[in-house]
Amino acid sequence: MPPRPRVAEAFFLSMPNPSGSPAHWRRVGTEPHATTRIFDVVRAIYQHPRREKPQDFFVLNAPDWVNVVALTPERHLVLVRQFRYGINAFSLEIPGGVIDEGEDPLVAGVRELREESGFVGAPARLLGSVHPNPAMQSNRCHLVLVEDARPVAALDWDPDEEFEIMTLPVDEVYARAVRGEITHALVLNALLLFRPHWERIQHGSV
Repeated sequence: MPPRPRVAEAFFLSMPNPSGSPAHWRRVGTEPHATTRIFDVVRAIYQHPRREKPQDFFVLNAPDWVNVVALTPERHLVLVRQFRYGINAFSLEIPGGVIDEGEDPLVAGVRELREESGFVGAPARLLGSVHPNPAMQSNRCHLVLVEDARPVAALDWDPDEEFEIMTLPVDEVYARAVRGEITHALVLNALLLFRPHWERIQHGSV
């Protein structure tokens, strides 16, 4: 009896044209499915160019978000620790939140930093923008850098917000990320994009 193929081999043998480019699906319609106070769920109907029947998928439409890398004069980063309902546990993060309709991401970043932590800094700059989960979400998260951040403003938390505010040396923040103590994917994205800037600061080229 011939040996059975390994799982990976069996998977790739069953794939149609695995070496070709993936097709671009065409969206043929959308239907509202559910509405919540933080996002809408839409049934999106797509047609594959080489298949007969369309297929429906569910997409979460949420406002764009902003996360802020705030660097203090002491070369510490501002962090907030808060309870997260999705994981039923505490999460160590950088400040951030929802961008208001029509609000510029840089303005939103400065606002969220001030409201959550009381820190205010130099004019903000955009490190980059990412899609939190393109498999099912349509929004983006904008990652903003604010330097010379100092705790000079009054806190302005929403009714359900409650934070432990701290600052840690930049290298300690990266060490905590490597140790798995920072698990929020968007925070890790921000630290990744901040890294080249931090290296330039350390070498005195900024």
